[in-house]
Amino acid sequence: MPAVHPDGLTHDSLLQLFQERGALLQGHFLLSSGLHSARYLQCARVLMDPELATRLGGALAARLRPLLGGASPRAVVAPALGGVLVAHEVARALGCSGLFTERQDGRMTLRRGFTLEAGDAVVVVEDVITTGGSTREVLEAVTARGARVLAVGSLVDRSGGTLELGVPCRSLLELALEAYPPDSCPLCARGSKPEKPGSRASR
Repeated sequence: MPAVHPDGLTHDSLLQLFQERGALLQGHFLLSSGLHSARYLQCARVLMDPELATRLGGALAARLRPLLGGASPRAVVAPALGGVLVAHEVARALGCSGLFTERQDGRMTLRRGFTLEAGDAVVVVEDVITTGGSTREVLEAVTARGARVLAVGSLVDRSGGTLELGVPCRSLLELALEAYPPDSCPLCARGSKPEKPGSRASR
């Protein structure tokens, strides 16, 4: 039986929402992780609707709140570009600042005058988590400043909830979507070439 949440968003209703908004694409894609997949989640197609973005951010904040141990986060931090709107809306719901990291000289860092102090409580969010690579980079950028990461959240977890990041995690939608290294991709073996629809180049 699917979990019932106060926000009314279930696995099936969220999946339908992504499909209706053209956010769950079929084809042959190069993910930002460098892996290939037959399915791609373009969360920007959902987040382009301001009311829906606020609703999803609020729902994710509600699912993260029990993990915070009663603490009030100083900030919600996400990697640019895909996580920026997610951080903004989750921060709105939690009543704190929404920050984002950017890549500088090959490393994720806080720029634009964004600051965190030692001991600050932080929540890290993403739009989509696949391997957790960019999420781990944000975790490192936050903890390097002495801040404490209380939890990680995402709109979609492509690992189906199997990913371990060392802190409590919650997502609105868990999907077990296969992804392949380029040298063992069955789509490539059939002669297909991947397209790169996301905001970042592969690393």
